[in-house]
Amino acid sequence: MGTSADEAAREATSTPAVRVAARLGYVANGLLHLILGGIIVSVAFGANADSDQSGAFKAIAAAPLGFVALWALAAGLWALGAWYVLDGFLQRDRPGTKGKAKKWGRRVSLWARAAVYIALGGIAASVALGSRPNGDQSTEQASQGVLSLPGGPFILGAAGVAVGAIGVGFVVIGVRRGFRKKVDLPPGAPGKTVVAVGVVGYIAKGVSLATVGILVLVAAVQVDPDAAGGLDAAIQTLVGLPFGPVIVAAVGFGFLAYGVFCVVRARYARLDS
Repeated sequence: MGTSADEAAREATSTPAVRVAARLGYVANGLLHLILGGIIVSVAFGANADSDQSGAFKAIAAAPLGFVALWALAAGLWALGAWYVLDGFLQRDRPGTKGKAKKWGRRVSLWARAAVYIALGGIAASVALGSRPNGDQSTEQASQGVLSLPGGPFILGAAGVAVGAIGVGFVVIGVRRGFRKKVDLPPGAPGKTVVAVGVVGYIAKGVSLATVGILVLVAAVQVDPDAAGGLDAAIQTLVGLPFGPVIVAAVGFGFLAYGVFCVVRARYARLDS
């Protein structure tokens, strides 16, 4: 990666306006998870709703001045995605070959997050413009496209494993409290509360992502795109398990906790690489 790009990224991230935009992006992400958590809890109690990001955006669109809120969310999510792009450039070299490999691993991880937030911002904008996307249908169509490729089942299976691994990673971060290095926690009880909320939130998000990964992997093994699905399909799968509504309610409250953590993170996030 060229030094000029690194220097440009460093200069941009030192700008107060860019840092404020990144913090507002964390708020937008938190609000999205709060709405999503509320929908998931309602599904646990028998409501019929789309329990994924598209469903959350459509719920916002139905509110008074919802299109304004959607554009604000889109702007915040795009800002957060841009921050992660810049942060990727700022990852430093460490001595040795392994150090360089780790640096590029961190860059890929950050840029993957950037792609997710930019895509979510795009969905929010499309809903604000009148589109009504279906997350599960989009996943099934994407899976069908992958399965039609040479070696498609193996590619789709690898994607399922990757999503599942990300979910496991969220659980591990939650259990090990790995997110603490990303925030400057306040002392005393407030800091302990933030940690507790973060643990619950990361574990819940990890469980949902792991379930999505399993669905995609099953679709690959069965060579059946209809078996794949996004977050809404994962929630419906969990509902069908023994004590499913209890599990889904726990996941929903976990998403609420993750949303609170993201909003708090906007205040305490470490924005220095």
